[in-house]
Amino acid sequence: MSYTGNSHGLPFLPGYTFRDVTKSAFHRPQTLSYRNGYALPRRPTVGIGNDPLLSEQLTQQEISELAFETPDLTYCAFGKRVHEDFIPAHVALDKKALRYYGYFMEAILYSPEEQYRVRPVVIYYYLEDDSICIIEPTVENSGIPQGKRIKRHQLPKNERGEHYHWKDLNLGMDLDVYGVKYRITQCDTFTKEFMESEGMIVNDPEPMPADPYIIRRENPPPCHTTPSTFDNLHKFLNMDRKVLRFFTLWDDADSLYGESRPVTIHYYLVDDTVEVAEVHQPNSGLDPFPILMRRQRLPKKIKSENFPSAVMEVSKQEVDEYYSPKDFQVGQRMKLLGRNFLLYDCDGFTKEYYQKNHPEMEMKSIEIPKKVDMPQDWKKTVPPYNGFGSLEDSLQNCLRLIPEPPKVNVVKMLENDHKVLRYSARLDSQNPEDEDRRFILSYFLSNDMISIFEKTTRNSGVIGGKFLEKSRVPKPGSTVDKPAYYSPADFAIGATVEVFGHRFVLTDADHYVLKYLESNWSDIPSKTLDSLRQKLGVEILTTQPPDQDGKDYTSHLD
Repeated sequence: MSYTGNSHGLPFLPGYTFRDVTKSAFHRPQTLSYRNGYALPRRPTVGIGNDPLLSEQLTQQEISELAFETPDLTYCAFGKRVHEDFIPAHVALDKKALRYYGYFMEAILYSPEEQYRVRPVVIYYYLEDDSICIIEPTVENSGIPQGKRIKRHQLPKNERGEHYHWKDLNLGMDLDVYGVKYRITQCDTFTKEFMESEGMIVNDPEPMPADPYIIRRENPPPCHTTPSTFDNLHKFLNMDRKVLRFFTLWDDADSLYGESRPVTIHYYLVDDTVEVAEVHQPNSGLDPFPILMRRQRLPKKIKSENFPSAVMEVSKQEVDEYYSPKDFQVGQRMKLLGRNFLLYDCDGFTKEYYQKNHPEMEMKSIEIPKKVDMPQDWKKTVPPYNGFGSLEDSLQNCLRLIPEPPKVNVVKMLENDHKVLRYSARLDSQNPEDEDRRFILSYFLSNDMISIFEKTTRNSGVIGGKFLEKSRVPKPGSTVDKPAYYSPADFAIGATVEVFGHRFVLTDADHYVLKYLESNWSDIPSKTLDSLRQKLGVEILTTQPPDQDGKDYTSHLD
């Protein structure tokens, strides 16, 4: 290990060396340092070895104290200096705005009543991006388009491209923006505290000047002319959107399906017009018309009794008196345009209006009879069958206004599609000419319908062909309420089938008929199976046969 010529005799290692303060360094040090990506000037320290322009000469006593001071020997790194987090302006000043109150004067031309108008505004200054927004508060029924006058952006200050800054704003000053001078009179507490914290002197607030026209409107001068009986402007300002509402029953018993319908009568105080609105109830069977009578003035007395009101419109010259709030009394009946109405209740505002303006009228609600509900055991009666179409099709006309096809058993239709039971039959008739007529009766398993086809017999004088189209045939004695139709269990050999007044005797059947009935033997009477086995030459079994017996079931009726 090598040693340097050190007066203290310490090795030349980190922590064992120190700078000699008696020597001076005149080099130019670095004056900038980077913190969080920003170049910042270094804070100068007093001592030898720094910038000679910023350094100071140490006294002899300070030099001797530094020479004999024993430095602390350590092998660890120096403690890290805690740096404050840098917060950008757009984050620190986010959602912080200065609010000023002011006004501007608008000159009124060609008006004998006013020369100018004072319009108050609110000025918002956003510290985030130095943008300004000017908004005029909305006044109801002012007739002036109000709201946002200048959208938020940086307002130009002069022609050199400079913009207004918060340092340029103060109370008691004029803000010239796009040719309009806005006088700033007051500000809120946050704005005042912010300006004072930045070293600005906030001027005293100024009062808002009064508008002469508004003062004259509130205190009109004495008028020597005879005042009119009504003031439409005063009525509009005080009675606008004030409506009397009466809950009413419309007695419509004179119509074809007359009943008492609930309606609502609206009386508009601003222009003395009346409107009748219909109350729509669910499942009432009525179209939901919102208005039964449009808003209009209703004449109460007409000068001429023979006035043809159904043909001509009533004008003001023919009317002596219109309906007024005094004519609407809760608990009484009244007639409007030839219709009778019963006023049974009103809302809270209507009661307060009559207590204040017409205390002699007592607006006491009355009870109305409720509708009698249908008994629980009440059932719809189906009209008698008219003979057109099938029973199911005719029933759909009674269930719906627009008939729909009756529902079918889709599973049965798909499983028994193209499955037909065919029987041979003869006509049971007292006419000797019908003895030789032969028929094929087909029973369709998919929809339980029957069709009859007549065989052609030479020189019989009867044209063969289709005798009965596919249709469901009811049994004799069945009623329309509880119809009973023929099924394969009723078709035994030798049995008589009555089809719409014609009697047919079954004489033979296909082998397929016997195969199908034996496969469904639980629903078929044994008498029917025995008659088929005997006719087709099949041995009659004491027990029920299996589904497949190996017989030939081809048709022999053709």
